[in-house]
Amino acid sequence: MPMQEPQRRLLGPFNSTRTGVPHLELSANQTGPWCLHVSIPDGLFLSLGLVSLVENVLVVISIAKNQNLHSPMYYFICCLALSDLLVSVSIVLETTLILVLEAGALATRVTVVQQLDNVIDVLICGSMVSSLCFLGAIAVDRYISIFYALRYHSIVTLPRARWAIVAIWVASISSSTLFVAYYNHTAVLLCLVTFFLATLALMVVLYVHMLARAHQHAQAIAQLHKRQHLVHQGFRLKGAATLTILLGIFFLCWGPFFLYLTLIVLCPKHPTCGCFFKNLNLFLTLIIFNSIVDPLIYAFRSQELRMTLKEVLLCSW
Repeated sequence: MPMQEPQRRLLGPFNSTRTGVPHLELSANQTGPWCLHVSIPDGLFLSLGLVSLVENVLVVISIAKNQNLHSPMYYFICCLALSDLLVSVSIVLETTLILVLEAGALATRVTVVQQLDNVIDVLICGSMVSSLCFLGAIAVDRYISIFYALRYHSIVTLPRARWAIVAIWVASISSSTLFVAYYNHTAVLLCLVTFFLATLALMVVLYVHMLARAHQHAQAIAQLHKRQHLVHQGFRLKGAATLTILLGIFFLCWGPFFLYLTLIVLCPKHPTCGCFFKNLNLFLTLIIFNSIVDPLIYAFRSQELRMTLKEVLLCSW
């Protein structure tokens, strides 16, 4: 694997600057001096990756330690944390290996580096796919708990949750392996983009429906207490803010990367798209940032998990 470019990364299938992907090569004069390129230092990758690593490890340990958290909902949250952890590990591993190779501290054959490249690519792609799957699974689990509250424990059982988790991991590993093997095929990129859009649409529909149901409950309570206007206004603001933050962070962190994949299909050689391609590291940084935010949204809002986390931290001192 050639290493001529100082900022190039091991993430070959996604990397528009990779010398092995000729249909994405754009020279400096093709993109033009107006092209905006946001440079992301490798140190920032390492720092964000380590923060996400520690944060998600704490979530996994806390859920594993507390028997009260051994339920389908927390299993999905634990698997989301594990997926985000793998994203962090793969990015940190990739960046560290790049720095070691560029420094000349590791002398190895090109075939060995290529094999490491493929392993890291599968790890990164698989963890991304599984993260999206578990975000969707959490949304479905919450939807069932609200709209089928009386039947929830008979619908979402531990065996079914375990089978769903196994299926997601198998599908993620299989799809990522195929993607790395056939990344230069347009159909593969379109499948990934379609999967992201389907996950986004699923989350929007489910969470908006849940918000509408919660609004109906707030309306009924307000009528009982004769404070309808104030309760309605406060609930609408709080519910809209929560939904905006949840879906907004998801879209802002994942959207640019999948737009990147879409542009590879639509305009691989256009100068404007070439400017977008140059910012792949920024899009990966946003995904790492999402893996830091996910525990704050889905895990640490639980009081019992926070108490378990406090116990874990106190025991570590």
